[in-house]
Amino acid sequence: MHLIRELERTRDETLRCFALDQRDLARSYGPGKWSIRYILHHLSDSESVFFDRIRRVLSEPRPVLWVMDQDAWAKGLDYASVPLDLSRQVYESVRNAIIYYAGAHYERSGHLEWVHSVDGVRTLRDEFDKTAAHNEHHLSQIRLALGRPAPEAS
Repeated sequence: MHLIRELERTRDETLRCFALDQRDLARSYGPGKWSIRYILHHLSDSESVFFDRIRRVLSEPRPVLWVMDQDAWAKGLDYASVPLDLSRQVYESVRNAIIYYAGAHYERSGHLEWVHSVDGVRTLRDEFDKTAAHNEHHLSQIRLALGRPAPEAS
């Protein structure tokens, strides 16, 4: 399934980014934008939010789920001092779980609906697709910060 391949590809590329040296982790893709370190913490937190949504949609009838205020998370969770390895471990384990649930439920249960507090009615399939697209979006920012080209499409 294309989605599974994309979730695995973005997982693998993201995990390599956690091993960047301190100089590269401090790079940003533009003035006033988050550093690579902050982006990696954000990806870890976003994965946990996406995973919570996926499990709720599978377990509860048409839940209402709240938007994530990424700037509030960065400030409240103090991205500047959180150990990067902690976020790497969370990201990797949660992404692996999302891959499992995508394989089991994307086709079978993808039609299940939930209500996003800002975007309105969405489906489980939408959330799986968003997980992959969100990760790729931030990887493109990391590549830009590092001056690296996008990988070849497979």
